[in-house]
Amino acid sequence: MKLTLDVENTVTHRDGKLHLDPFEKDNKLVMVGCLTDTGKEYLYRDNYDGLQDLLNDATILIGHNIVHDLMWIWECGFDYTGSVFDTMLGEYVLQRGQKQPLSLEACAERYNLNTKKQDTLKEYFKKGTGVDEIPHEELSEYLSADLHATQELSDEIYRKLNTVEYSGLMTTVTLTNQVAITLAKIYQRGFSVDVDALDKVRTEFEQERKDLRVSLNGKVSKLMGDIKINLNSPEQLSWVIYSRKPHDKAMWANNFEPYMNSTDFRNKIKQHSKVLYKQHASHCVECKGWGEIRKVKKDGTPYTNPTKCKNCNGDGHTFTDIVDSVAGLKFNAPNPKWVSANGFSTSKTQLEILEGVARQRGMKEAESFLHDVRRLSAVETYLSSFVDGINTYLKPDGKLHVRLLQHRTSTGRFSGADPNMQNMPRGGTFPVKKVFVSRWKGGKILEADFAQLEFRVSAFLSQDKVAINEVSTGFDVHSYTSKVITDAGQPTSRQDAKAHTFAPLYGATGFGRTKAEAEYYSHFTEKYQGIKSWHSRLAKEAVNTGKIKTPSGREFSFPDVKRKRNGTVSYFTQIKNYPVQSFATADIVPLILMKIDDLLKTMQSCVVNSVHDSIVIDVHPEEEKQVLYIITLVNSQMNNLIENHFGITFNVPLLLEAKIGDNWLDTKDVS
Repeated sequence: MKLTLDVENTVTHRDGKLHLDPFEKDNKLVMVGCLTDTGKEYLYRDNYDGLQDLLNDATILIGHNIVHDLMWIWECGFDYTGSVFDTMLGEYVLQRGQKQPLSLEACAERYNLNTKKQDTLKEYFKKGTGVDEIPHEELSEYLSADLHATQELSDEIYRKLNTVEYSGLMTTVTLTNQVAITLAKIYQRGFSVDVDALDKVRTEFEQERKDLRVSLNGKVSKLMGDIKINLNSPEQLSWVIYSRKPHDKAMWANNFEPYMNSTDFRNKIKQHSKVLYKQHASHCVECKGWGEIRKVKKDGTPYTNPTKCKNCNGDGHTFTDIVDSVAGLKFNAPNPKWVSANGFSTSKTQLEILEGVARQRGMKEAESFLHDVRRLSAVETYLSSFVDGINTYLKPDGKLHVRLLQHRTSTGRFSGADPNMQNMPRGGTFPVKKVFVSRWKGGKILEADFAQLEFRVSAFLSQDKVAINEVSTGFDVHSYTSKVITDAGQPTSRQDAKAHTFAPLYGATGFGRTKAEAEYYSHFTEKYQGIKSWHSRLAKEAVNTGKIKTPSGREFSFPDVKRKRNGTVSYFTQIKNYPVQSFATADIVPLILMKIDDLLKTMQSCVVNSVHDSIVIDVHPEEEKQVLYIITLVNSQMNNLIENHFGITFNVPLLLEAKIGDNWLDTKDVS
């Protein structure tokens, strides 16, 4: 029996966020609705007799965002271990990377379903009425409408999947639904948090932020004189870095074309902006530094309210240029793509490039300033997104219940929510990871990382002989990258080189990079001719068919792709990136994640997270050897698992590298 399921539950408002999960102590299940494939409807409120019998008889459970429904019925003591079909995920796959709204209401409108999502309860929600306070009859009507809309949507998606145009996506839809069950289990388990460690991390970050602000204020004063600068303003940060200010900010960006020649670009900059000089501040002679003037009436009595001083614009100081002393770091934007509405770009990528230029040229002051600006931005993000985020979403059980989503990205790789731990910096030095610990006394945290997964997938997809040989022989590609950039005149460590090694796989070029870095990017395409040829084939496939397809069956639509005059195609970055990222992290990682989770099912140890291309396991103190054996076993079977599931011959070796420790940060490699 196909059974459509939907639940209604109360929600909690806490720390400015909406919490819909069953792990909040004040949240409760209000109503459960079921609709059979014969049209029989069951609405349960307070008395749930018969619900478990329906779940037992179901051969597949249908829902819109089924993870939410599963979580509630599991946490309320009901059992369901069968297959699921999520209409939200099914519609997501059918969109082939062309994002459209995925709410049940939006899907019902798009498919013109007979039972469109009802607006019955909008007025209640606007007033802040709790779901449990809504009259039974109106809530029943709302839930019934949702059930019928979901069932109709399910029928429409199945119909499309059985047409010639969409049938190839059935494998991807099936995998996505299987993965949804595993992600629901991870969500339910949670990841234990050491609150004391979290407080310590907060204190350390707050102190670092304070120190960085003091340091940067001193550096800005030295670079700009007495000019007041707010480094949180992209416009004012642009003044400091590029030493220029547009005459007319509103019209500034309109003066530039993306591919204008260098001479015209430089002339436009000179014509439409001015060089900034260091300035000296003096007390305003008109207001004596107060910023306000107390005017008097004809009879000699003062007006009640003071007037802002026009001479200093209320600042209390007047500023004069220090002749022949140009302010700021005096960087030149390399091309028109660096122009922004605020002057020139101060994005993370641009700042990294300029820091590399400063390092290469021995500009110690500029390198230090840019490093501190980037670090301050990172620390503020770490505090708001991670430290505050973990604290906000930490549940009464002492766990962060990790939400991994499959429908947010264009490629199908996991994204995260509440908070999004997929945005954690790569590498093993991020202090926030220290707060995640085992739920068991004496337990460990194990992280199994895929070694160079996306490069190995690129080697397979392109069948590049050089790349396959390097993977097979264990060639150190990062050291090679470091050598190429260093030999080109920019000393670069292996660690710093990692940021460049595989960037060309995702559409990055040397355009706008330092000369030495640009040389590596050119060298990449010369070295990996097979990858270069594969990129060309992908572009041709996109132009000829309007879409590209991966070996897993996943498809990406490019309805507006065009061949340019110079021979390249539009959307080329996505065309190169999507197949690699999707096959690696939307197909292979989830497949192996499910396998490991299945092998752990008879043990207490369990998967608690997945970030990028890693799988994180909470290891029971008595099961460490067994868990390590499972990683070894999966390594020996990995290529066969991929071949059997997708019906391909995967001729590039893959490897999971395990690290284990007392917390997620302090892990050590194990063989």
